[in-house]
Amino acid sequence: MARYGGRWALGLLLTLAAVLYTLDVWTSHTIARQDTIISDLRMRLEPFALEPGIVIVDIDSKSLTEVGRFPWSRNVMAKLVEQLTRHYEVSAVGFDVSFPEPDTSSGYDVLAQLANRELKGIPALKDEIKRLEPALDYDGMFAEALRGQPVVLGFNLSDSQRKGVLPEPAFTRDFLNGREGIAYSAKGFEANIARLQEAAAGAGVFTAMTDPDGLVRSSPVLFRIGDGYYPSLSAATLATALGATAIKPRLDATVDTMSANERAASSFDTMQMWVDRKPVSFPVGEAMIATVQFRGTGGPNGGAFRYVSAADVLAGRVAKEVLEGTIVLVGTTAPGLQDLRATPVNAEYPGVEIHANMIKSMLDGRFKVRPDWAQSLEAVLAATLGVLLALLLAVLSPAWSVLLAAGAFVACGALNYHLYSRYDVITNVFICLLLVAALFVLNLAWGWFFEVRKGRALVSRFGEYVAPELVERMAEDPEAYNMDGESRELTVMFVDVRGFTTISEGLSPKELREYINRYLTAMSEDIRSSHQGTLDKYIGDAVMAFWGAPVSFPDHASRAVATALLMQDSAARLNRDFLARGWPELKIGIGLNTGPMHVGDMGSKIRRAYTVMGDAVNLGSRLEGITKVYGVGIAVGAATRQQAPEFAWRELDLVRVKGKNEPVAIFEPLGKPAELAGEVLEELAQWEAALAKVRAQQWDAAEEAIVALAARHPACGLYMLYLERIAHYRVHPPGSTWDGVTTFETK
Repeated sequence: MARYGGRWALGLLLTLAAVLYTLDVWTSHTIARQDTIISDLRMRLEPFALEPGIVIVDIDSKSLTEVGRFPWSRNVMAKLVEQLTRHYEVSAVGFDVSFPEPDTSSGYDVLAQLANRELKGIPALKDEIKRLEPALDYDGMFAEALRGQPVVLGFNLSDSQRKGVLPEPAFTRDFLNGREGIAYSAKGFEANIARLQEAAAGAGVFTAMTDPDGLVRSSPVLFRIGDGYYPSLSAATLATALGATAIKPRLDATVDTMSANERAASSFDTMQMWVDRKPVSFPVGEAMIATVQFRGTGGPNGGAFRYVSAADVLAGRVAKEVLEGTIVLVGTTAPGLQDLRATPVNAEYPGVEIHANMIKSMLDGRFKVRPDWAQSLEAVLAATLGVLLALLLAVLSPAWSVLLAAGAFVACGALNYHLYSRYDVITNVFICLLLVAALFVLNLAWGWFFEVRKGRALVSRFGEYVAPELVERMAEDPEAYNMDGESRELTVMFVDVRGFTTISEGLSPKELREYINRYLTAMSEDIRSSHQGTLDKYIGDAVMAFWGAPVSFPDHASRAVATALLMQDSAARLNRDFLARGWPELKIGIGLNTGPMHVGDMGSKIRRAYTVMGDAVNLGSRLEGITKVYGVGIAVGAATRQQAPEFAWRELDLVRVKGKNEPVAIFEPLGKPAELAGEVLEELAQWEAALAKVRAQQWDAAEEAIVALAARHPACGLYMLYLERIAHYRVHPPGSTWDGVTTFETK
């Protein structure tokens, strides 16, 4: 085993490097980037379904055409709110837009100024303008539409400026009782004007947070401005829909027993909305930031949420059942309004749908999170995987190494995706995949440069003749194999198609080529794959193979018989397909014989082949021809039958083949007794009794027994053949010394 020491050492060194990386002893931006790519792919693979409870009212191109350019006057927004809350009776409305400045589009301020200055001498002008004020105060109309309705306004964070008024915070630092409430924070904000904010049910932050590559992958649930913590638009909208009285992190019940340092170091991993004095909880990540679970590619036709045009809502063209009781988010997909975000699933993802995905995750109580123990799990997995592969790949054959590495690679990916989809756990997997690939390449290169070269000569010598699946076994001990001629007991097989001349006449050249290619492929695969036979050659439509060389098998006869039975099943399967295509019927005959044969590299200087020769080979060929006479699919010699006792056999006859004086017993294998039906075994016993009567020249009794068998199987050529012989023997009885040997000779 010393030859494996170098590979083991290098493999364990790679494993140590992988474990150190997962423990953040050293870091790599490249590896982290690959994990991000895998995370994006993993998200795109997860299935999704349409969510009927969340609807996006889209300020789309159609709306801009019908209503006018955006931003719309507040009287239009008032009508939109009235339609959603009073007519369609939605459960909540969240605006992915803000209203930081008063709406002066009605012209009321200009008229008031004229009445107070240039036109102040016109009697009753001030009174008339005052009378028109309610109809021209668009902010007032909007505020009145908001009042008492489940409508949440959105606002944005800013680096410096402060515009508009903030809503009441969800909680302040005092609530944290000394904990360090880390959250996405800003000094400024661009909020809504006071009269709108006071009338609304609440407000939430819709600021998008991007990763270094410019993509949106996560979103805070809470934002910090000064000492106050404010919910995101998605959290505030859901809280309004549920009638929640508070949005707060879950605090540890043992906070009073913590030291000041412990409180400052503690983090929040669960948010709670209190509904009817009961908490509705969902997990969050570090700094109260949650991973956005993008469902689909987004937009009206690619996501999990229904889109309806704002123009259709304003005109009342949307069926009430589409919106009634739903959570509505008002946003825009129109390209010119700059609310399309770059995300892992789409470079132009509607920003409003990010909030919809967040609401869906909160409703389900399921966010994709990276728990504290994820890093430890990754380190343990890398260590376990690395050690096992470092040890196993060093001693396994190339084929098994490929399977093991592929299996480990797939298992890592499957485990990672299972944790993600089933348990919502985010773990990094690229370092493990890289470790598997590195260990596999290391062992592959090591084997090529230091070990595989020893077997190249053997592969070169036997590659043309020997089944590829045996080369690996031969390569383990190349000196034990050569191509010199030798005598050895083997089992040979000959296979031929019945009536091939007729078949070839009934098919076009192209069809004939496909016919014969499919047949030869199926037969060859059975010979080589099932029981490791050596495929010798094709002789037209015939196939020749043998077992026991160059790799010796003590059970070569049993392997050959099992393969012959498998080939008959394959031929029947092919025949059904051929008949369905309108092609001629496929039937094959197989001859098997066991005996001493010469095997080796034989031929001329021009062409050579690794093949078998001898009297036993010739008998195998003649046995294949005998199958036609007896109407059976397989005929074997007595030596083959003797060396494969695990099969049930039907004796066919005693025959004198051409070139031999001694009779030869021939048999047909039926299968293993345990796999045969009881009727088959019963019929076999009846046939043996009938054959004994034939050889005893008890013609009447023999005929009666065989007629009974033929009645059950009228198409059996064997029974018909013997009935013809009995009729012949009645007229021309054999001599008194007849030994039951068929008097005709095979070809």
